[in-house]
Amino acid sequence: MSPVLTADICVLGAGSAGLSIAAGAAQMGARTVLIESHRMGGDCLNTGCVPSKSLLAAAKAAAAARGGRPFGVTGSEPAVDFAAVNRRVHAVIAAIAPHDSVERFTGLGCTVIQAPGHFVDEHTVEAGEHRIRARRFVIATGSRAAIPPIPGLDGGPFFTNETLFDNAVLPARLVVIGAGPIGCEMAQAHRRLGAAVTVLDQGPVLPRDDPEAADVIRRSFARDDIALIEGVSIRRIEHTAQGPVAVIIQGNQERRVEGSHLLIAAGRKPNLETLGLDAAGIRHSPRGLDVDARLRTSNRRVFGAGDVIGGFQFTHLAGYHAGIVLRNALFRLPAKVNVRALPWVTYTDPELAQVGLTEAAARAQHGDAVRVLRADFAGNDRAVADDSATGFVKAMVTARGAILGCTIVGPHAGELIQPWVLAMSANLKVGALAGMIAPYPTLGEINKRVAGSFYTPTLFSPRTRALVRFLGRFG
Repeated sequence: MSPVLTADICVLGAGSAGLSIAAGAAQMGARTVLIESHRMGGDCLNTGCVPSKSLLAAAKAAAAARGGRPFGVTGSEPAVDFAAVNRRVHAVIAAIAPHDSVERFTGLGCTVIQAPGHFVDEHTVEAGEHRIRARRFVIATGSRAAIPPIPGLDGGPFFTNETLFDNAVLPARLVVIGAGPIGCEMAQAHRRLGAAVTVLDQGPVLPRDDPEAADVIRRSFARDDIALIEGVSIRRIEHTAQGPVAVIIQGNQERRVEGSHLLIAAGRKPNLETLGLDAAGIRHSPRGLDVDARLRTSNRRVFGAGDVIGGFQFTHLAGYHAGIVLRNALFRLPAKVNVRALPWVTYTDPELAQVGLTEAAARAQHGDAVRVLRADFAGNDRAVADDSATGFVKAMVTARGAILGCTIVGPHAGELIQPWVLAMSANLKVGALAGMIAPYPTLGEINKRVAGSFYTPTLFSPRTRALVRFLGRFG
């Protein structure tokens, strides 16, 4: 065993949260140790956001090649070289990887240890041949695909997000279990690249999102000829010479869904098992670390950040957690997590974005005091010109114009949600968006239109008309 390393902060996990914390701490002068037993960059770089969005970009290119007819442009069915698509996915990962590399973090002043780490007591972590004693520790070990207890599943091969992007052969018939964001994105990507796709879920598609917005995605899947089977019970998986078969119960009838490949996208599980948490007095559950609003665990020397604490599991939330941890751990500021203005996006076509409360949640909390402001993309000139006039924007506000939430389903929803995120973060009222000047013709005009509709009942009321007539008497 090497001599004990002493540090101001020791970070376990080099994913989105851990890298942000380590980089920030080192650059602010803290003695920083970063421990990672697998690949730098974690799930986001290697098996999550980066490869999935790269695959979606290829699928979008294929869809665009097919979609010229409304513009008077005709062509043939695109030839998809799936192996080449896979090579580009890995080229994108390789292009981004240096930013997350051991070399970069060593250059920033971190001590990087590439070995599994675990607590041996409340003050010490062991990793490889090293023992690390630090003033503060951060657990940022992320999450992995949860494997549902379906009989027969482990009797043959299947993909998760951790193995899907190593596949360079287009599946003939892909069966996806899970209609959440990952399942929906990968289903549409593979369908547009030429695979037949069936999606199975025991609940509805995108259950965390606004049901009306999810229905737009449901109709999009139907147009893409994706078989979406909701509300089913999966009795078992059979692995045959031709591929996996999902035996399901739909209603009172048993059905067999045959595929050539199987993707499990049924949620996430925090990476906690090997960390020696009990030795450090850190409370946890199968859902994740038990942390307070300052992201402190039951051992006040130790913080949790990112997917490992459970709840919302987004890369951008992990980055936000990093800021909270740094303020608490290095500066002893009582910064607390506030996810009131947390956005999320499902990158299907059309995209679905949400910030704050959905309509149902807003009505549950505020009752009849909620006003729902709405505009359809069919009324946006740019969306019509681009033949992308599917979907809507829906904002939930109070009678005084405070913004409670916003749902967008439509083209570039992930970009269009950002003014609403800013407004909620800065406690701006809906008038701030109504008063902005939006360039024409842009999709962004729809946000101004939605916000402006807050004032429509007052502006065009009988009282306003009477006032205008009265003032007109004075010349």
